[in-house]
Amino acid sequence: MGSNYTESEETRKRIEEDSEEEEEIEVDWGDWKEDDKEDEDDGLESGFLCLFCDAKYSSCDELFEHCRLSHYFDFDSIRTGLSLDFYASFKLINYVRSQVAENRCWSCGLTCQSNQDLQNHLHETTNFKDIKLLWDDEKYLKPFMQEDELLYSFGDGEEGEQDFDTSFDREELMRDLGNFQGICIDDETTKEKSASNTCTADEKGKEEVGSTFNGLLNMASSSQKMIVDSMDSREHIGAFDKKPKDKDLRVSLVNLSAKDIKRVNEDYFGSYSSFGIHREMISDKVRTDTYRQAILENPSLMKGAVVMDVGCGTGILSLFSAQGGASRVIAVEASEKMAAVATQIAKDNGLWCNTSLSGGSDLSTGVIEVAQCMVEELAKSVQIQPHSIDILVSEWMGYCLLYESMLSSVLFARDQWLKPGGAILPDTATMFVAGFGRGGTSLPFWENVYGFNMSCVGRELVQDAARIPVVDVVDDHDLVTNAAVLQTFDLATMKSDEVDFTATVELEPKLGSSTSKSELKSTTTWCYGIVLWFETGFTSRFCKEKPVVLSTSPYTPKTHWSQTIITFREPIALASGNFSANGPATVGTVACPATRLHLRISIARAVEHRSIDISLETAGVGSDGHKHSWPVQIFNLS
Repeated sequence: MGSNYTESEETRKRIEEDSEEEEEIEVDWGDWKEDDKEDEDDGLESGFLCLFCDAKYSSCDELFEHCRLSHYFDFDSIRTGLSLDFYASFKLINYVRSQVAENRCWSCGLTCQSNQDLQNHLHETTNFKDIKLLWDDEKYLKPFMQEDELLYSFGDGEEGEQDFDTSFDREELMRDLGNFQGICIDDETTKEKSASNTCTADEKGKEEVGSTFNGLLNMASSSQKMIVDSMDSREHIGAFDKKPKDKDLRVSLVNLSAKDIKRVNEDYFGSYSSFGIHREMISDKVRTDTYRQAILENPSLMKGAVVMDVGCGTGILSLFSAQGGASRVIAVEASEKMAAVATQIAKDNGLWCNTSLSGGSDLSTGVIEVAQCMVEELAKSVQIQPHSIDILVSEWMGYCLLYESMLSSVLFARDQWLKPGGAILPDTATMFVAGFGRGGTSLPFWENVYGFNMSCVGRELVQDAARIPVVDVVDDHDLVTNAAVLQTFDLATMKSDEVDFTATVELEPKLGSSTSKSELKSTTTWCYGIVLWFETGFTSRFCKEKPVVLSTSPYTPKTHWSQTIITFREPIALASGNFSANGPATVGTVACPATRLHLRISIARAVEHRSIDISLETAGVGSDGHKHSWPVQIFNLS
């Protein structure tokens, strides 16, 4: 009896303990539900933010219906038409938000002056396949807005097997995005940059920003504004401070962007550490002789002047300036190797000025001092007063003029260091455009290779060129239209944001007029795309004795810049004179050649630092006034 009683007593105690534990669990579960309910209420209050405007909606379905009706963006149709999985849809949302933040049309790439202008511009997109590549980039797996609840809810309405797959993808996505930590863990340099660039996110918030991955999980929101390369870009960053052990892993999107820019800059300046590229540039007689004439054959400009050479490379322009009588030349070069090379060259030619030595030293008789830094950081390296430079000289031009985005640095130097009324060399830049024919493509070469027909290669290359710009030399005989001015820049007065532009031009065929149908047939030609080139001017505004022009035109001797070739998806038939088609015919075909081409071209600095985006809208106009437009083409020169 005693033994049975003891077992019974122990059993009763265990039951009571289990019961108490169950009650505790129930209490905890209730608290969790209450917290969850509060979170739901908060989420409902914040709502889902529209991709294009400030409207908020309580459900994804309502938001996407609003986008379809008000902004011509049919998310469901795009997903269905392109069979987008969760990852691709996730990228699409981030891509659209990133474009809208820059007032850029998500489908055609046109950059507008304001969000309201963008709202008015938005249009229907019929051929989604042509623009799918725009967001097919791993960088769009990084949320553009940390607090973007839409990213984790747009698949909630799907049912059955598809719903299960979406849930699985999300978990996998979280793991994949977690890999960003391995790349973006703070180092001391990054922390210092973060401290200098980060503003107070919210008066009640903490002065910290969470990592991309932790921001995804915690969804605590704040925002801040950063300025990169003289451009405003908004980043929405999750503020987070959950666990002390995560402190060393915190990194903001500002740091991510700063690291990306730092990496691009290191690669960019590193590429100029190769002597081969400097030999190519110096050997370009059009380039080097033009600068030499502008500097040496304008003595009233150069004698006794204080000169700044931005991006000096080997220092050739600084050497010309010293030779021309400058009293002081500040050569700025970001590449550590090339700054050392420029210093040694100045020494070897007796033109180096060692500012660290006292006056009277034999080494201090020269006028050239080399600063190894970006011009934006020059004040840290050189003692120089603001607005104390007489002449700012730089060979800043890239392919298609604006590739490499060095013009922004030149304009920065102008605004910081150039005297009022000081000279900038060159002081003008002009972009031109013309249409090219079949000879400007690779088709003729591949049609007869030692007697063999390899035209399949040429056709594939032409198709590729319709997606990627080609930098090559075009013979002027292969131009089939007149040349037109696309854009002009006055470097003495322009603002940094004017580097990005949209312009419209009209091209006409380079054909003699014809009055009969038989004559027209002989003058019909095919336009395969457009050629872009530029000229820079050293005008009489500053170069009074010897104004000169540096041209990269197909009509002038070739340069290392060549020309930039943009290829149409399909060639367009052109003809001059009057022509009436027999029956209905599409403008731009052999049955109804276009007599004019209307082009709308936008060129803007791309998301990838130092790259540029080019959008091309093309319309053909027949002799009877009828028009035919082709789908917008988007290019990236990187």
